[in-house]
This record gives sequence, C-alpha cells and structure tokens, in this order.
Amino acid sequence: MLINPVPADQLTADRAAIEVDGLHKRFGSTQALDGMTFSVRYGQVTGFVGPNGAGKSTTMRVILGLDSADQGTALIEGQPYWSLRHPLTHVGSLLDASSLQPSRTARNHLLWLAHSQGLGSRRVDEVVEQAGLESVIRRPAGGFSLGMRQRLGIAAALLGDPPILMLDEPFNGMDPEGIVWMRGFLRSLGGQGRAVFVSSHLMSELEDTADHLVVIGRGKVIADTSVKDLIAAASGDRVELRTSALAEAMKVLADAGAKVTATAPDVLLVTGLSAERTVAALSANHVTFAEVTTHRATLEEAYMELTRDAVEFRAARAAQAAGGTAR
Repeated sequence: MLINPVPADQLTADRAAIEVDGLHKRFGSTQALDGMTFSVRYGQVTGFVGPNGAGKSTTMRVILGLDSADQGTALIEGQPYWSLRHPLTHVGSLLDASSLQPSRTARNHLLWLAHSQGLGSRRVDEVVEQAGLESVIRRPAGGFSLGMRQRLGIAAALLGDPPILMLDEPFNGMDPEGIVWMRGFLRSLGGQGRAVFVSSHLMSELEDTADHLVVIGRGKVIADTSVKDLIAAASGDRVELRTSALAEAMKVLADAGAKVTATAPDVLLVTGLSAERTVAALSANHVTFAEVTTHRATLEEAYMELTRDAVEFRAARAAQAAGGTAR
C-alpha cells in the first residue's frame, strides 16, 4: 500500500520544505558547522554528501532539534522542529537504526511511536507492509540485522504520512535486494511530491536516486546543484579516441587546441574538444579512426574532485603504508 501523495497545492519545487540558514556549531575546539546554508525542496530527492567529519549528521541533528546551533536557523515548513505539533505528521526521520528497545517486538516499537502521535494500529499495519516487514514484525527488534533495522526505521519514519523524510545513511547494511528496494522507494517518495533528504557515502546509489545534491566539507556547503549539472561539469570536453594512426591524430588534435594523452597503443584521451569537433578535425585531415566516445563522469568522480581539499581523515599513501610510518 502506498502512502498518500502530497496535496496538489504543495507540489512545487519553489517551496522549501527544509531551510538551513547560516548554521554554526562548535564542539570544544572543533568547528562542526561553519555557516551551513541550503534548502530542501518538495518533489525531489536531495542527496546530502561529504567526507567523514564534514558535518552531515550534526546538521540533521540540528534540524531535528537534537543539537542546538550556536548561530543560525534550521526550519521545517517555516517552523523550528520543537514548535511542530505531532511532528511525525510533518517530518519522518531515521538517523540511527539502532535507537530502539531491543527486547520490544518490531510491532510494539511501531505501536508505541504511533500512539505518541495519536495514530492507531491500522497505520502501523500499513507501514509494516510498505517496508516489507510482515514476516518479522512480531520478533524482538534487538535480533534484527542492520538492514532489517533500517527497514524498521523507515517504517517508523512513515507513520505520520509526512510530506518530508530525512534519512541518514539508509543504504547501510542493506543487501543487494534491499538496496534496489531502497532506490525505488526513495524515487517513489519524491515522485509523490514529498521532500526527501538523504545522506549517503554510496555515490553510485545517489547517482541513480537523487535529483539534487548538497555537497559539504568542513562544515560548509561546497556545491548545491542538480546531479545532472554536477556530472556534466565534471565530465567536461573529454573524448576517448580509438585509432591506428596515433601519431597523426595526436598532431592534428593538438594543432586544433586539444590536450591529447595516449592511454593505450591505439587509444587517445582528448581534452578540450567536443566529440563533434574531434571528428571534424580528423576528417578534414584524412586521419582514420575507429571510434570516438564522449566521456561521462560518474557521480563518484565528480564528488571526489569537489571534495579533495575538504577531506579531514585521509589514509596514508600506499608507499608510506608499505614502507614505513606515515607522518
């Protein structure tokens, strides 16, 4: 059973579901948030990504009133979380799948949450079905795998049929079937007009799921853009060319203004010329070629390029790890 779609008068990407403005937060000597500003819109899945220690979980906790900001505001539908009456009907969240009483059955866990919001057992049955928990719902939740606890957390987040969902690393612990389910589930929520705000370290999953990305590093927003535009910018004008006339092709393309690098005996990586201009230059100079392919960056490549200077915890270089102690 699907949860009810958001009313038509709320279906607008111009209306902010979550607004974060100038958040600052310090823990001792650590500046966790340093002017964090962005918004999450209805009708799309917004990915929230950044290196470890970038401030993702802290930002989500501030939005939900679990941590207080030193400066700035975080609003849900224009209000602070603490002022929302029956908050589960405004925003459903999953920040820690292990936050449950382990001896309580999954059904009783959901019933307890439902009753706190004035909801009945029928709603519990609906979200159990949606999360695929029917076969385990009367088992103690403490015996669940991480993937099953994630599903239980999703069911809890859906109890109030909220227009906004906030999920912190929901793919963690999921088996392949669960990952496929989660992808489709998140897309369906966005398609219903809901605002879905999801953090993840799995760029491959967000590439197939998210419409928009907020990329952060060291407590600041690095990029706030669509997934499509971010990938296009990272792809640039890069073309892979396969030719038996390597030397001739390199000269012609270099004369046309491209940067050309041989990556295999019959393969060139061409930067600075589009595929169309590459073909035109080769054809005009009668240089034979077998294949021209436009390079499309992955979301992971785009993310790594954006955040390379914002990584706080970096592994030692392979040479150092193999030969001695990293300094």
